[in-house]
Amino acid sequence: MSSVLDSHPKFTDNVVPPNLVPHFTFDSVDQVLKGLESVSYLADEQIATVVYLAGQLAKPILVEGPAGTGKTELAKAVAAFSSSRLIRLQCYEGLDESKALYEWNYRKQLLCIQAQETSQEGLAWSKLEADIFSSDFLLTRPLLDAISATDPVVLLIDEVDRVEMETEALFLEALSDWQVSVPELGTISANRIPFALLTSNATRELSEALKRRCLYLYLDYPSLEREREILRKKVEGIDDYLANQVAKMVRLIRSFDLKKLPSISETLDWARTLLLLGIGSLDLEGTKDTLHILLKYASDIDKVVKELDKLDTTDVGDL
Repeated sequence: MSSVLDSHPKFTDNVVPPNLVPHFTFDSVDQVLKGLESVSYLADEQIATVVYLAGQLAKPILVEGPAGTGKTELAKAVAAFSSSRLIRLQCYEGLDESKALYEWNYRKQLLCIQAQETSQEGLAWSKLEADIFSSDFLLTRPLLDAISATDPVVLLIDEVDRVEMETEALFLEALSDWQVSVPELGTISANRIPFALLTSNATRELSEALKRRCLYLYLDYPSLEREREILRKKVEGIDDYLANQVAKMVRLIRSFDLKKLPSISETLDWARTLLLLGIGSLDLEGTKDTLHILLKYASDIDKVVKELDKLDTTDVGDL
């Protein structure tokens, strides 16, 4: 779906601003794979390649996919293994410039004005105005915080599909030029380009301009083998047998037509619950008794119970 942003000249330029270099880059795809694994994020070759290229090309990554597939965790993992500060902007409907970029500390400004009024040596308004609209009174928000950072940062713009088109345009300006215009102060430009990652649950179509600006990565629910590996890596005390059973059951449940499919984090919570309850071998009855950990809608639980009752076997290993 096209938008007015797509034809705007400011948003069709994908060139990195001159003299700007990234906060950090990676030497190879293999380094990224090993680095993510070192912080317990199990990436495949495709994920590692996109992360590597994002650093080399100094381009943001747009990570799209269903909720709960590890999009946000990828940003956290990149920040962890690169020893960078994570700056997160959580998107929501109604997010505006004052929460994304900056706002003035009006309370502090008012106190300053009142103090000058009671002072014996009151300042002229022009001098007072310059004082109260200085950087001392500026409250930086995530975008400006990332642009003005001098230390290595990873900027996470989470669930970008939840904001309006006007706010998306704000993101585009920041990601294209890596600078912010503050009327009272002038233009604040980045010294280095942050590693930026935007996530979307695909609840709406994003503009073509935003997609052109970014490298694209789609994260779906993991394969059976990868989910088994995630369980073994993340759930302390789980053995291969139970990890295989949990992964198989979750894969089966995701094949049903549900309001909300189980996320990876919910799968991990379910596995930890089974261990806490002393369930070392999963059967259909044990599954039905603990579905409220895995599913969050009563209608989904009822539907899964009915589907499980239709199965010819009670052994999860036969699925």
